[in-house]
Amino acid sequence: MTIMDPYPTYAHLRTEAPVYRYTPDGMAGGDLWLVTRYADVRAALADPRLAKHPRHAPRRLLDLGVFTADGAGPAGVSMLFADPPDHTRLRRLVTRAFTRRRVAALRPRIEQITDTLLAEIAQAEIAQNGRAGIDLIAALAFPLPITVICELLGVPVADREDFREWSRALISPPLTDAGRAVREQAGRSLAGYIRDLIAVTRQVVVDAADDAAAADEQPDLVSALIVAADEHDQLSEDEIVGMINLLLVAGHETTVNLIGNGMLALLRHPDQAALLRARPELLPTAVEELLRYDSPVERATIRFATEDVDIGGTTVPAGSVVSLALASANHDPTRFRDGAHLDITRTDHGHVAFGHGIHHCLGAPLARLEGEIAIGALVRRFPDLTLAVPPDALRRQCGGPLSTLRGVAELPVRLSRGTGR
Repeated sequence: MTIMDPYPTYAHLRTEAPVYRYTPDGMAGGDLWLVTRYADVRAALADPRLAKHPRHAPRRLLDLGVFTADGAGPAGVSMLFADPPDHTRLRRLVTRAFTRRRVAALRPRIEQITDTLLAEIAQAEIAQNGRAGIDLIAALAFPLPITVICELLGVPVADREDFREWSRALISPPLTDAGRAVREQAGRSLAGYIRDLIAVTRQVVVDAADDAAAADEQPDLVSALIVAADEHDQLSEDEIVGMINLLLVAGHETTVNLIGNGMLALLRHPDQAALLRARPELLPTAVEELLRYDSPVERATIRFATEDVDIGGTTVPAGSVVSLALASANHDPTRFRDGAHLDITRTDHGHVAFGHGIHHCLGAPLARLEGEIAIGALVRRFPDLTLAVPPDALRRQCGGPLSTLRGVAELPVRLSRGTGR
């Protein structure tokens, strides 16, 4: 399987070995079960026998430092690795704070940030006369969502580069001693920052407790989380740290890949980009199709079989590590007609790019909103946008067999066909 294009391998597995047992590099002799068909992936995502808490992880993964048995990571206790009833309690709390109203209210600000970044992109190409190309990841796909999530959480945007480094280290499970050390240091740095942020924010909340207007809806998500925790559930500080860490990391990394993968798909399919430009009303449909076509999350976070589980006619033994290939499921021709082809007019949007079941991504509405605004603005403002390098020269980022995200490291483009010649 190639990092740049795993889809031919997934197609082969769906036909020949839809529930495939293999030993990934770096797993210290341990096996992993890879599930690739849509129906099996969707069913497994909602199967309570496939647990997420590391207490069910095999000893070899605990020894590698990928997880700790109590579920505490280097940056707090994450809802991402919790099962009911703890997961239910934590998700309910975040849902109270991360409301649809709060996300919808961000549209004007996201549009403003996007316009500013696109103006800077245009000025940068003028300054260099189009010689080197503009990296859309560095110039737009990263700064847009990290700025939005920092503002949403009340974090100074000046700290966004630190968050980029910390999140990169945390999303790639460590399979070496060096990787483990980097991850642990990043986790400590991020956790320390978040604890300081909570302390400052909690004092602000206390000072504003008598202000009825402030109590109606908190101005930032950290304040809202603290108020919800104090009013409804007594949470440990580690749990609050873990939730904020999850929002910071997952709240921007997924969107970086949505914008990057989505724009790459349109650049490689200029007919679809032209159609979107001619019919801007297709934008919401186009974003759903881009999510399906090259999913920003390639595989769901791993599960652990708590008992023997039948998946697609294959018995997966208790204690097994299970990986659900969302990207493969989204190309399954038994669910999506011509699933390997990009079609922004496709109306069947039953993809699993954001998961399914109780662990369905809470941040999906925000990611969709940011993707819609960024991709729509790029297509409108730069109709002659082209890749500045051959597609085969692009470098994909993928953290290994236990990693989840997949995107391009850089996406060099030229804004007009006449530049750089």
